[in-house]
Amino acid sequence: MGGTFDILHKGHKALLTRASEIGNLVLIGLTTDERAIQDRKDIGINSYKTRKKNLEILLASMKLPSKFQIVPLNNDWGPSVVEESFTAIIVSEETKKTAEKINTIRTQDGKNELEIVIVPFVKAYDGQKISSSRIRNNEIDSNGMLA
Repeated sequence: MGGTFDILHKGHKALLTRASEIGNLVLIGLTTDERAIQDRKDIGINSYKTRKKNLEILLASMKLPSKFQIVPLNNDWGPSVVEESFTAIIVSEETKKTAEKINTIRTQDGKNELEIVIVPFVKAYDGQKISSSRIRNNEIDSNGMLA
């Protein structure tokens, strides 16, 4: 699995929980600072160091740190296209197309396709998805309630 994991929220917990149910060891590609700001220069995303530390704290609070390994992610697919031992990829609904592209690349290279496990968006009080952007804009808190 991979992502920016900027402002952690209930949706991130759902992704991590599902990943922990599927894999014995789960690799998290955490977007580098360069990658994270590519399309979001004016947003004020936390640094890689801060995002990694917060993710480690969240995993520890969920009693899951030993199941996860965090590595830098500088592109859309990271090691998922080359690592033959991977069997699945955990994605949200919005990143399903990236997982499909990864499988296309893997197939072209003679590797097995990954099982694509889609974790549904976690909804806020208003029925819209919980996201770091909405939290940053003070629309909701990390549990999807009014900020």
